[in-house]
Amino acid sequence: MKNIVILISGGGSNMGAIVKTAQQEQWERAYGVRIAAVVSNKADAKGLVFAREHGIATAVLDHKAFESREAFDAALAQAIDQYQPALVVLAGFMRILTPGFVEHYAGRLINIHPSLLPAFTGLHTHQRAIDSGCKFAGVTVHQVTAELDVGPILDQAVVPVLPDDTAQTLAARVLTQEHIIYPRAVRNLVRAL
Repeated sequence: MKNIVILISGGGSNMGAIVKTAQQEQWERAYGVRIAAVVSNKADAKGLVFAREHGIATAVLDHKAFESREAFDAALAQAIDQYQPALVVLAGFMRILTPGFVEHYAGRLINIHPSLLPAFTGLHTHQRAIDSGCKFAGVTVHQVTAELDVGPILDQAVVPVLPDDTAQTLAARVLTQEHIIYPRAVRNLVRAL
């Protein structure tokens, strides 16, 4: 069995979309792949409740309990490695990872970013797209590299920017596309494992 470990920090809506798709499409039977665990850096992350309700193992590592980013990432890797992951999926995990952590999972660590990369790396992507006069925004699934939001692109979806859009209304439409393309990108990767 090939294992997927998903990392979250909050509500875990993308994690939920991946879990639901995996169950609907029977990834275990079809591809020999299962979502083995969901790990969060926040004990109150609502996504942990969803994971537990779906029979998925959960773990919490509070990044504030560690003296350095490196110490946290080392403990995080140890927690993840218990599940021997074929793929590690960042789904709203709000931590910048150290180069050593990224290297440890090279080629099997993916993330989703709410812009059409390479445009608007980092934070506040929706407002930045509106402020720049973009006609289109979107979402990108990419492999994680040591440099933030620049890894190889695995999938993208385009969302029009409407004349009356706010960052919130655009974010809501982009999120709808995230829930479509992230499970699709994960499925395409696990089928190739």
